[in-house]
Amino acid sequence: MSGARFAPTRVQPFKSRADRTINPFVDHPSFKFRLERVRSLRERAEERAREDLARQLTHRLRGEAMLREATLAASSARAAGLDASTRGGASGAELRAAQAWIERSEGARREAALELDRRDAEVQARRAGLAAAAREREVIERLKRRRRAAHAREVARLDQVALDEVALGVHRRGAAA
Repeated sequence: MSGARFAPTRVQPFKSRADRTINPFVDHPSFKFRLERVRSLRERAEERAREDLARQLTHRLRGEAMLREATLAASSARAAGLDASTRGGASGAELRAAQAWIERSEGARREAALELDRRDAEVQARRAGLAAAAREREVIERLKRRRRAAHAREVARLDQVALDEVALGVHRRGAAA
């Protein structure tokens, strides 16, 4: 190491050119979709949108159950209020309490109906999000199919050129003989 200069070693790439194959028996490189990461991101986004929709549908079902319970409570409150008003000997305080219970249960039913409407709107938003994510994924899938088909056509064309060369060589040798 007394002043001798060493040339840095060059790292040779595994494949020197992108269009050459590693295996000499393979004529053409296999198809590689350069936007595969984008495609997988869009696929995951669609999966997340699908899961969000499933969660929101479950949430909506709970809202339907709450509305059913509130409707049953309101109808039982109306029935109890009707019983209190039709039976003789009910005091004014009992009638006011029955009326307050009817009003509270009707209010709870209206709130449950509003909550269900909000949940329906959220489900529709999630469906729209899923449709958009599916469209975005389908666009990239179509592009992948087109590029794969173009690659297959190019490979077939190159194979045909090679076969034509072989046939031409055989024909020339036959004509020369």
